[in-house]
Amino acid sequence: MDRELWNKVQDILSGRYENRTKRPKRHFTYTGLIRCGHCGCSLVAQLQKGKYIYYHCSGAKGKCPEPYTREEVFDEQLAEVLGGLRFDDEVLEWVTGALRASHDDEKRYDDEVVARLRAEYDKLQQRIDAMYVDKLDGRIDAAFFDRKSADWRSEQQECLATIARHQNANQTYFDEGVQLLELAQKAGEMFRTQPSNQKRRLLGFVLSNCTWEGGELTATYRQPFDLLAKNVLEFSQRKRSGEPETAISEIWLPDLGSNQGPND
Repeated sequence: MDRELWNKVQDILSGRYENRTKRPKRHFTYTGLIRCGHCGCSLVAQLQKGKYIYYHCSGAKGKCPEPYTREEVFDEQLAEVLGGLRFDDEVLEWVTGALRASHDDEKRYDDEVVARLRAEYDKLQQRIDAMYVDKLDGRIDAAFFDRKSADWRSEQQECLATIARHQNANQTYFDEGVQLLELAQKAGEMFRTQPSNQKRRLLGFVLSNCTWEGGELTATYRQPFDLLAKNVLEFSQRKRSGEPETAISEIWLPDLGSNQGPND
């Protein structure tokens, strides 16, 4: 037996040959993301002729009439769904400006709350300092001081925690809003050019449920993209009907003037 054949036999006996020749498991883009509209089962993928990917109902609940569908069909329809979030550049500019104005309102509200909480913190500290003097002068005993000061220090910690929440919200409110708008604006275009794993991430972030039945895809947007998609459609309809541009505010930010702040 020659050396090459002998080495191959040793590989087989040790299991290394099998591991080296075993094909890696392939992960298909839409597996687990789309359900059959007929029976609710997941759609599963199948590779045919080494390059064509077809999806079909898993049939977990019995034989299903939904035919096989090429992956490219899903690519196109999902790109159109994500494209439903896109709006005109003038609207993007207007909404960004309105978001900035809303952010200014939120910032003023947060600053007011933070100022009030800091005053409350200082008042509690003054009580603790005054009571400490009373303890030194013998007007109150140590046990009473320890009990009351512990209560007031606990209230101080709550003040600091609430201050931190308002400061963090103030810092990220505008940036996150603009990032969501930019993502929505580019989602359809991005989807067409992304690799499989990035497509899955984008769909999981924007959509919550997708069903396929009779050649039609039905998708549900996650928040806040559901409201955004609704407003895009309504604005397009109003624009086609010739309504004045001032109607934009009624669609996009109907509560802009309410100055509703978060709870303390």
